[in-house]
Order: sequence, then C-alpha cells, then structure tokens
Amino acid sequence: MSAYDELMAFQRETEALAQISGRLGWDQETVMPRGAAEQRGEEMAAIEGVLHARRTDPRIADWLAAAEPADEAAAAQLRLIRRAHARATKVPASLAQALARLTSTAQGVWAEARAAEKVADFLPTLAEVIALKREEAAALAQGGDLYDSLMDDYEPGATAETIGAMFDRMRPRLVRLREAVLAAAAPSRLAHHFGEPAQLRFARDLATAFGYDFTRGRLDLAVHPFSSGSGNDVRITTRVVETDPFNCFYSTIHEVGHACYELGIDQDYLLTPVGQGVSMGVHESQSRIYENQLGRSPAFTGWMYRQMLDRFGDFGVTGPDEFARIVNRVQPGFIRTEADEVHYNLHIMMRFDLERALIRGDLAVADLEAAWNDRFHADFGVAVDSPANGLLQDVHWSCGLFGYFPTYTLGNVYAGCLHQALRAQVPELDAQLARGDTSAATGWLREKVQRHGGLYEPRAVIAQACGFEPTEAPLLDYLDEKFAALYGL
Repeated sequence: MSAYDELMAFQRETEALAQISGRLGWDQETVMPRGAAEQRGEEMAAIEGVLHARRTDPRIADWLAAAEPADEAAAAQLRLIRRAHARATKVPASLAQALARLTSTAQGVWAEARAAEKVADFLPTLAEVIALKREEAAALAQGGDLYDSLMDDYEPGATAETIGAMFDRMRPRLVRLREAVLAAAAPSRLAHHFGEPAQLRFARDLATAFGYDFTRGRLDLAVHPFSSGSGNDVRITTRVVETDPFNCFYSTIHEVGHACYELGIDQDYLLTPVGQGVSMGVHESQSRIYENQLGRSPAFTGWMYRQMLDRFGDFGVTGPDEFARIVNRVQPGFIRTEADEVHYNLHIMMRFDLERALIRGDLAVADLEAAWNDRFHADFGVAVDSPANGLLQDVHWSCGLFGYFPTYTLGNVYAGCLHQALRAQVPELDAQLARGDTSAATGWLREKVQRHGGLYEPRAVIAQACGFEPTEAPLLDYLDEKFAALYGL
C-alpha cells in the first residue's frame, strides 16, 4: 500500500468511530433514559479518548509527508486531514476527554434548568464549560485570538473581525426593514388546535417532499431540533407545539436541509474527511434555503395551505394569500428558532457579541443573564419574560459550541446567493413549488453544492455554485423584495 492508501485506511476507521460517537449523542437527545446521563458522559469521554489518540497518532505526520495525491479529491482529503491533525495535536488528550465528559452531562443540566426555569441551576456548569473552552482556545490559538480559534472549527478561514464587519453592514438595512414591516398592518394569527399525530404525519410528508430519504434516516422528537450523522445514516428531529404547527413543520424542513446535504454527498467519499459538509456556514445555507427561500415562498405555502385544509379541516384562514402572510409574520419574538427572516439575524448578532465576550473574558458568567436580558430589550424592544425564552433557550453553550452561532447568519448570506443563482437557472421554480414539487430546486442544490462535500473550501463552493463571490447583498435584497410584497410596503 502507498502512504496515501495507508493513511486513508486509517482515516476511514477514525471516521467510523466518530459516527458511533455521533450516534451516542443522537441517542442522548432522543431516547436515552434520564438516569443514564452520568454514565453517558463517561462513555462519551472514553470514545473521545480513542478518537483523540487516533487523530494525534504520529504516523499521520509521516503518511502526510510521504503521500502523493493522484487527483483533486485526494488533494482535498490530504488538506482536511492535515488541518484536523494540526488542530488535534495542539489539544491535550486529557482536555479533549474532559470536554467530552462535561458537555455530555451539561446538556442534561441545561435541559433540567430550562424545564424548571432556573438559570442558577445551569450557570455553575456553564462556567465549567467556558473555562475548558477557553483552555482549549488558548491551546489552539497559540497567542492569537481565542474566539477566532474556536470559530475556525465551524467555519475555516472566518474571523470575528470579518464576521463583525459583515454584521455591521447588515444591521442598518435589517432594522429599517423591521421598522417598516412592524408599522404596517399585521396578519392574523392561527387560533386552532393541531394535534401531535397529524402534525408528525405532515412533517414526514414535508420531509419526503424535500427529498429526505427515510431508508437512510428517521424523524424523532427532541427538545431542540437537530440533524445528526453523515453518509448513509442521517437522522433528524423536530418538536411539536399543538397551537403552532409551523414550529414543527419548519423545524423539520430546516433539519431536512442539513440532512440532505449529508445524504447528497458523493458516495465515493463515504467515511472520509471529504464525505461530510465542508463547514457549518455552508451546511446552514442548505437548511435555510430549504426552510425559507423554498419552504416559506408564497408559491410553496399555497400548496401547503391546501394540504393543511385536507389534513386539519377549516383552521380559520381565508385563503393562500393570508396563509402566506401568517407563515411569514414578522414579530419580535423571544425564540431564535421560531424567528421570522427579518429578525433572525438580529438574534445571531446578539449571541455572537455575548459569546465572544465570554470567551475573551470581558463578560462574567454571573452577569450573563442580565447582559442577555438588557441586550434583548435593546435590540427587540421586548423584556424577556422567562429564562426558557431567554438565556436558556439554546442548547449550544451547554454543548461547548462557542463560535458556532455566527455560522447561522453566514449560512443565510450563502443561501441568499444560492437563491439568486437558482432562480436565474430554474425560471419555472415558482410553478413547480406551487405543485409541492421541490425536485428541481433540491436537485440543483445537490449538484452545485451537496455532492462535493468537503472537496472545496467553504467560500469556494458557494462562489462556484453561484458564479460570483458571496456577499450579503443578495440576502438583503431578497428580504426587502419579499416583505415589501407581503406587507404592501
């Protein structure tokens, strides 16, 4: 075997073990008994120890030095392995295991605190997580910016400076659009009961309509919806609120976007570094374009309205135009995952500033709730009414996912670019969506983005798909045009 072949054989075993670790995480969030939390933490730490040892194996450096890539895909494999190896060797094994153990148990602590509406029950554990993440960041940054070193794990090449500058450019237009929309007449609200079994049946049908392959996945319930896995086992979750079916339906479509990215990657890359999404920003571009530009388009919501009439009977909406306005209702709500497209990125900007301050040591954990509530009131004009609607709403910090939040807005920006290119190349898109047919759109995304996996760098895969370098302008133009039409601005 050549050095490249030996390296890839070793890497496939590592990737397989990482998938097993991911399956343990899925189990923990869906069906694991509550009493198993402490044991699961030990299990996660044990497998992380094995993975860290493999990722830092000294033979990897030797193989990388000797390996000769035969083609573009092999060169990409070596690039990703080299990056991961360099990163892993900077982090002590004891720290990697401690983080895996703590973040596993911290998720349970967060869930209990959220249910009890007691921030104080979560803050000591959060402080431990942040201390370990700052230790990890220091090891990775080696004198550089701590937050940048963490963000690089989710969006290679991005920095807080460039993301912050993009946010500064976006904020004025978002605020102007919000003020204009909120000054217009608001659409009515749903006032109907939508039973859980019927919601879940429609959620499955929506997943199928967007191309989700149930022979290689499944749909379950979780406190915080997520997608898990890659290759040929990619699972999604949703949640149900019986007075708000859109919570379930659009969470499902969102997670299907993530799942279809992983399921759409070329099978030749299975269980290799290239065989998974290239970054969380690109990943989020798929979930957001599925959910918003496709799923919330007036064309698709017209089909969805007819489906809901068949399934739920008369639910008090006069027609597809009113339904589209209700689906796209703009309101300053508390919950990020339920936020409309106008407000969503303002949620992300707030979290970005808070978590960067936490990692840099500019904000103490003890002051976090007050800082959250003050910032939320300043940005949204509403006082936080409960911890579950405030600091405790997101699972990310309990998982140690610092540097993850900005990729949500970056994903929106990428989705805006992809949507502009998609409409130029699929002129009959609205007619197809009006029939509930997403195949042309999802097929275009699979061909242009998904099948490549990690073959190209994040910005490169978007630029290649669109034919231009990604910027925030297409997203902001799309939002202005869409909500001007819906609200008669």
